[in-house]
Amino acid sequence: MLKGLKSLARQLKQELAVYRLVLKHPQTPWIAKLFLGLAVGYLLMPFDLIPDFIPVLGQLDDVIIIPILLYIALQFIPKSVIQSCRAQVQSQSS
Repeated sequence: MLKGLKSLARQLKQELAVYRLVLKHPQTPWIAKLFLGLAVGYLLMPFDLIPDFIPVLGQLDDVIIIPILLYIALQFIPKSVIQSCRAQVQSQSS
Protein backbone atom coordinates (compact mmCIF):
# COMPACT_ATOMS: atom_id res chain seq x y z
CA MET A 1 0.00 0.00 0.00
CA LEU A 2 2.86 2.39 0.81
CA LYS A 3 4.39 1.67 -2.59
CA GLY A 4 1.10 2.58 -4.25
CA LEU A 5 0.92 5.87 -2.37
CA LYS A 6 4.48 6.74 -3.34
CA SER A 7 3.68 5.96 -6.97
CA LEU A 8 0.54 8.10 -6.83
CA ALA A 9 2.47 10.99 -5.26
CA ARG A 10 5.14 10.74 -7.98
CA GLN A 11 2.47 10.77 -10.71
CA LEU A 12 0.74 13.79 -9.18
CA LYS A 13 4.05 15.64 -8.97
CA GLN A 14 4.75 14.89 -12.65
CA GLU A 15 1.26 16.01 -13.70
CA LEU A 16 1.65 19.28 -11.80
CA ALA A 17 4.96 19.85 -13.61
CA VAL A 18 3.23 19.13 -16.95
CA TYR A 19 0.43 21.62 -16.15
CA ARG A 20 3.00 24.24 -15.15
CA LEU A 21 4.73 23.87 -18.54
CA VAL A 22 1.39 23.86 -20.36
CA LEU A 23 0.47 27.15 -18.69
CA LYS A 24 3.72 28.73 -19.96
CA HIS A 25 3.49 27.25 -23.46
CA PRO A 26 2.81 29.89 -26.15
CA GLN A 27 0.33 27.64 -28.00
CA THR A 28 -1.91 27.15 -24.96
CA PRO A 29 -5.15 29.06 -25.52
CA TRP A 30 -6.11 31.71 -22.98
CA ILE A 31 -9.34 29.87 -22.09
CA ALA A 32 -7.33 26.79 -21.09
CA LYS A 33 -5.02 28.96 -19.00
CA LEU A 34 -8.08 30.45 -17.31
CA PHE A 35 -9.49 27.04 -16.34
CA LEU A 36 -6.09 25.74 -15.21
CA GLY A 37 -5.64 28.88 -13.14
CA LEU A 38 -9.09 28.43 -11.59
CA ALA A 39 -8.26 24.81 -10.68
CA VAL A 40 -4.96 25.76 -9.06
CA GLY A 41 -6.54 28.77 -7.34
CA TYR A 42 -9.39 26.68 -5.96
CA LEU A 43 -6.93 24.09 -4.72
CA LEU A 44 -4.87 26.73 -2.91
CA MET A 45 -7.82 28.75 -1.58
CA PRO A 46 -7.77 28.89 2.23
CA PHE A 47 -11.56 28.41 2.30
CA ASP A 48 -14.01 26.25 0.35
CA LEU A 49 -17.08 27.33 -1.57
CA ILE A 50 -18.89 24.49 0.20
CA PRO A 51 -17.74 24.40 3.85
CA ASP A 52 -16.27 21.12 5.09
CA PHE A 53 -18.71 20.89 8.00
CA ILE A 54 -21.54 20.11 5.54
CA PRO A 55 -21.67 16.30 5.49
CA VAL A 56 -20.38 14.60 2.32
CA LEU A 57 -20.62 17.66 0.03
CA GLY A 58 -18.09 19.58 2.09
CA GLN A 59 -15.44 16.93 1.54
CA LEU A 60 -16.37 16.07 -2.04
CA ASP A 61 -16.26 19.58 -3.48
CA ASP A 62 -12.46 19.51 -3.92
CA VAL A 63 -12.60 16.02 -5.37
CA ILE A 64 -15.24 17.05 -7.91
CA ILE A 65 -14.57 20.71 -8.80
CA ILE A 66 -10.82 20.52 -9.42
CA PRO A 67 -10.95 17.53 -11.81
CA ILE A 68 -13.84 19.14 -13.72
CA LEU A 69 -11.86 22.37 -14.16
CA LEU A 70 -8.79 20.38 -15.28
CA TYR A 71 -10.88 18.32 -17.71
CA ILE A 72 -12.38 21.46 -19.27
CA ALA A 73 -8.94 23.08 -19.59
CA LEU A 74 -7.46 19.98 -21.22
CA GLN A 75 -10.23 20.00 -23.84
CA PHE A 76 -8.95 23.35 -25.15
CA ILE A 77 -5.25 22.48 -25.19
CA PRO A 78 -3.83 20.98 -28.40
CA LYS A 79 -2.71 17.38 -27.84
CA SER A 80 0.71 18.19 -29.31
CA VAL A 81 1.29 20.79 -26.57
CA ILE A 82 0.41 18.30 -23.82
CA GLN A 83 2.59 15.58 -25.38
CA SER A 84 5.55 17.92 -25.75
CA CYS A 85 5.26 19.16 -22.15
CA ARG A 86 4.85 15.61 -20.84
CA ALA A 87 7.94 14.47 -22.78
CA GLN A 88 9.89 17.43 -21.39
CA VAL A 89 8.93 16.52 -17.80
CA GLN A 90 9.79 12.86 -18.35
CA SER A 91 13.19 13.74 -19.83
CA GLN A 92 13.95 16.00 -16.85
CA SER A 93 13.03 13.28 -14.35
CA SER A 94 15.15 10.62 -16.06
